[in-house]
Amino acid sequence: PALPLRLSSPSLAVLSPKAYRTKAGTRRGETATVDPVGTATGPFTLTRATGTTRATLHRFDDYWGGLAHASGLDVRFIADGTARTNALRSGEVDMAEAVPVSQAATLDKATLREVPTARTTALFLNTRSGPFADPAVRAAARETVGGSALAEDVYEGHADTGRGLFGPALTWAAGERPRPSGRPAAARVRNASITLATYDNRPELPEVAQVLQQRLRKAGFGVKLEVREYSRLESDALAGKFDAVVAARNTMLDTGDPVSYLADDFTCDGGYNLARVCDEAVDRAVAEAASRADDAARHRAALAAQTAVLRTDGVVPLVHQRILHGVGASVRGVILDPYERTFVGTGTRR
Repeated sequence: PALPLRLSSPSLAVLSPKAYRTKAGTRRGETATVDPVGTATGPFTLTRATGTTRATLHRFDDYWGGLAHASGLDVRFIADGTARTNALRSGEVDMAEAVPVSQAATLDKATLREVPTARTTALFLNTRSGPFADPAVRAAARETVGGSALAEDVYEGHADTGRGLFGPALTWAAGERPRPSGRPAAARVRNASITLATYDNRPELPEVAQVLQQRLRKAGFGVKLEVREYSRLESDALAGKFDAVVAARNTMLDTGDPVSYLADDFTCDGGYNLARVCDEAVDRAVAEAASRADDAARHRAALAAQTAVLRTDGVVPLVHQRILHGVGASVRGVILDPYERTFVGTGTRR
């Protein structure tokens, strides 16, 4: 049942064979860079790419999904969210993706578009080494940071309080509030030193981490905070070099299949297991969910597996994010996608 989802994943790119042709003059033993320019089959064709800063796309008239309204797109990649928002306000761009919460108040209500997403910000605790290898210490951390007002304080109301791993954007999970039982009692913490890490690619995360640092200190933890750019953080986080990590994870981005996400993030063999969870009950629950082909049954089993994951206290959901887009008054047909995959489509125009 996950195969169509995997084949339609943004992680899978299908290019024309000419994108892989060896460039003239390439010496034996060298690999030519794959060049996607001019090889697209979507509503637009990539005609020019300037490194990681700009791209130009022209309408692809033979697209099977219909003729795009816009004749083309000029795309700018601006890492700084404030700069993206300023470009929209000044009229340099017609649309700005992922406006930071801190910039939301600077845009007119008609310009700001808010969409619930499948992205959950959570605290991941290292379950294999350090103080959080003790389930009772993890329980103490969960009680300290749980039930916070982060959605109102840090996200200024542009987020929902964390109720589980799956946010309100997923209709099949709406209304479901997991109630894990059998958790150990929280330990009384005295001078447990931990390193809490996060990344600054998403500007709200360092602020979330600072709030958690203060709360954990009041609970008896000694907390060192480390903030890096994501590409410099990921390998160390996956290797368990931190005691805790604050991260935002789109649970449906890779495949759109909740079971695949649970298997990758929380099983013994998972490839993106920030909490380093390895629990027999979790593995059994995820395997049971993976065996279900019917969508409704698969979703029910995924919710049961979610409960098993939360029972470990390896992850503490904090908020379910909403994504903020800035759209100029003259623009029509923007796609507001809770999966954060699509922004511009055939109907987007001005």
